[in-house]
Amino acid sequence: MAEILRDLPVEPDPNLLVGPETADDAGVYRLTEDLALIQTVDFFTPIVNDPHDFGRIAAANSLSDVYSMGGRPLTALNIVCFPVKDMEKGILRSILRGGLDTIHQAGAVLAGGHSVEDPELKYGLSVTGVVHPERIITNSGARPGDRLVLTKPLGTGILATALKAGMLDEGSTRLIVDLMAALNKEAARAMTEVGVNAATDITGFGLMGHAIEMAQASKVGMRLHAESIPVIPGAADFASIGLVPEGTHKNRQFCSCFVDIVAGVDPLIVDIIADAQTSGGLLISVPEERCDLLVERLVERGTAAHSVVGEVLAEPAGRLLISP
Repeated sequence: MAEILRDLPVEPDPNLLVGPETADDAGVYRLTEDLALIQTVDFFTPIVNDPHDFGRIAAANSLSDVYSMGGRPLTALNIVCFPVKDMEKGILRSILRGGLDTIHQAGAVLAGGHSVEDPELKYGLSVTGVVHPERIITNSGARPGDRLVLTKPLGTGILATALKAGMLDEGSTRLIVDLMAALNKEAARAMTEVGVNAATDITGFGLMGHAIEMAQASKVGMRLHAESIPVIPGAADFASIGLVPEGTHKNRQFCSCFVDIVAGVDPLIVDIIADAQTSGGLLISVPEERCDLLVERLVERGTAAHSVVGEVLAEPAGRLLISP
């Protein structure tokens, strides 16, 4: 996509505070001196079998971009592609019910939407949020010496692949559904209270890809400590027998020229770091002196993880180092 967009003209506008240049999570447009709009859109095919759960997960994934920018979601629009001739309408109703439940949980409102008949089912949201123009959190503010904190464990891509193969038990299925459906609302509140330098949410490019995006946007280097990465139980076991999704392999291939891996790092954890996530947690770059406070606030707010997984380096800019 970067290659496709490379030659398209970018319209200059002093009120467009965050545009496509840094591959950030959402666009931000200033309306007044103390109010800016956050706009984002995302949708995808089902990742779990239960329609209601799929709706919850897709909605949480879409809302996450607003949270990663330090904002508050206000409104959402449904985006639906549905094979109306081949599927029961009740399935779509259940998907939309799940999405609506999550929208309400976020404190936002559903303002409408758009649907098209399509042979492949897809669902997601276009979300509008608000933020103060001086309090936007982007992926381009990481500074050398910052600590990197992750708020959800990794492995949903691998475990979803096991689910599709019929190899995931009921308990593990419920675990990954609840993780993916969990909003990043409390993590966002914690980081805005503490004050951080940068953030992004971990989705399809995996922790590896999104960390590289942050490093390149911030013109810094980054180091991840493999042994500190929180992993969902069972993910490493399934990865060890080859249940790694195609998206994860593509992430590793695309990122390979930007990643240095220290000898001794377990190849399985590298796969997990590259694993394509759905509705993952936030990767937060926080000044070292505020790191303990951030972790404390994340614990208080009950986030799924609150792990210090690495640090920001002065150089080499735009590269990721993975050490044991």
